[in-house]
Amino acid sequence: MPPRSTASLRALILEAGPVDQVGIEERVQKYATRSIKKNSKVFALKLAVSMLDLTTLEGKDTPGKVASLCRKAQRPHHTPDIPHTAAVCVYSALVRHARRALGKSPVRIASVATAFPSGQTPLATRLAEVRAAVADGADEIDMVINRGAFLAGEIALVQDEIAAVREACGQATLKVILETSELETYDNIRAASFLAMRVLRNGDFIKTSTGKTSSNATLANNQVMLDAIRDHFLATGIEIAMKPAGGIRTAKQALTFLVAVKETLGDAWLTPARYRFGASALLNDLLRQLEKERTGHYQAPYSFSEASGSY
Repeated sequence: MPPRSTASLRALILEAGPVDQVGIEERVQKYATRSIKKNSKVFALKLAVSMLDLTTLEGKDTPGKVASLCRKAQRPHHTPDIPHTAAVCVYSALVRHARRALGKSPVRIASVATAFPSGQTPLATRLAEVRAAVADGADEIDMVINRGAFLAGEIALVQDEIAAVREACGQATLKVILETSELETYDNIRAASFLAMRVLRNGDFIKTSTGKTSSNATLANNQVMLDAIRDHFLATGIEIAMKPAGGIRTAKQALTFLVAVKETLGDAWLTPARYRFGASALLNDLLRQLEKERTGHYQAPYSFSEASGSY
């Protein structure tokens, strides 16, 4: 007789449905073969800029660094037709400084509350951090699930914690980070996606990674989660958004991820409200590619001011 916890995880996987590993990996290989012509490419590059969550998550972060990040988010480039990014993401203690810097800007403020990146503090502490971040002006909260509890089969515990954070967010958007590299299998990633989506609202996100592990967002992990979002939407009508994070550094990668979104979920998900990139280092390459499309020449990477770290 298997342990009760192991049986619980197996039951969740059975309910979500197993993943065809070979099928997923063959499918995502084909996305890179799609050809995107000039006008469509420019549109997609600008769309990717508008989907970015510019992020600084370092121990040496200061109010001044956050203010600089906010200026970059509002005006990524001197060319006026380049859109602002979707959000800036900071630690909860710096949310109030981001709010002061952004004022009434449409750029949103996200905070990695809930003891990011480990999530290994008491639930009461994590909830207090969420409430404080929202009170200081956070529009979005990025939480991490308890991966150890999930893999141990403590399914009800993980779901209850997500539900508690969702309640603590109030009107703020919640992004649930699965940390896919630690979930070990595609079946586990799909099951964790469904577990989170059970308690999420329209417009909330599931997210691949913290960006703090050795392996972050991959096209295959992204695809498993997109498929889960599609299947959940077809079953419930609830529109869950998606955010791959960490390791996406080039415009070419970003465009391939957008192809995956279009072919899996359609044009309705090609908006910052339903898809984001947690990849600050990506911005400079997007701007460089846009300049190439505009002028016919590549500029050196140092021609663009550096965005803060990637996650």
